Amino acid sequence: MKEITSIHNPAVLALRELQRPRARREQGLFLCESAKMVREALALSLCRTLIVERGRETDYAQEIGQADAQGAQVLLVTAPVMQALSEAKTPQGIAATVAIRPEPQTLTGSRIVALDGVQDPGNVGTILRTADAAGFDGALLSDACADLYGAKTLRATMGSVFRVPTRRTGDLADELAAMRGAGYAVVATELGGADFYANCPHERCVLVIGSEGRGVSEAVRAVATHHLALPMRGGAESLNAAVAAGIMIYEMARDA
Repeated sequence: MKEITSIHNPAVLALRELQRPRARREQGLFLCESAKMVREALALSLCRTLIVERGRETDYAQEIGQADAQGAQVLLVTAPVMQALSEAKTPQGIAATVAIRPEPQTLTGSRIVALDGVQDPGNVGTILRTADAAGFDGALLSDACADLYGAKTLRATMGSVFRVPTRRTGDLADELAAMRGAGYAVVATELGGADFYANCPHERCVLVIGSEGRGVSEAVRAVATHHLALPMRGGAESLNAAVAAGIMIYEMARDA
């Protein structure tokens, strides 16, 4: 176990680089800050470096033992170092660098959620968590979406990032067109669309959630098989992207 006391230590500076999307892509690693997610990473043997705050060794003895057994590096750091590595206001005394698993070449299964430029990290993470809870088979993200491995997104997933097969694409419309050709219903959610509840498909379907500001892009709308909207019976014109997605995800998951 190596001990680090300075925030200027080269190892700390290298770890802080993982707060940047480009560094995460280049290194194939992300920084995970919560005890729950660290445990999930260890269970999947994806932990590469375990970081524990000095004085918390007893609290995290099991995690240290697992990391040692898996050949991961273990760092013991001071509270200021842990704070420098964390984007959370109150770090939990444990963090890890975690390997990013290779993306699937294609997504399969009965129900997929696709995010078309959803830029808020909390929305992206919450939608992925909801898809996980409802038993969806995967998530397809356009390049304009918030980074899946950023700290705010990861916190919102609550570990679902490890369970939902996820693929990022530079051409969402093209991938959705291929899925439509393979027999999937492609549901574009948009203001003025037909009633979602009356027309919602339940099998072999892709639910597309558009960006917070612009909604579903024209290119994606053009390949959709359905153009649907949740009925607005009150005075609100629209819902938060994650809230709307949650309602529709669970309706899609309901047995037809």
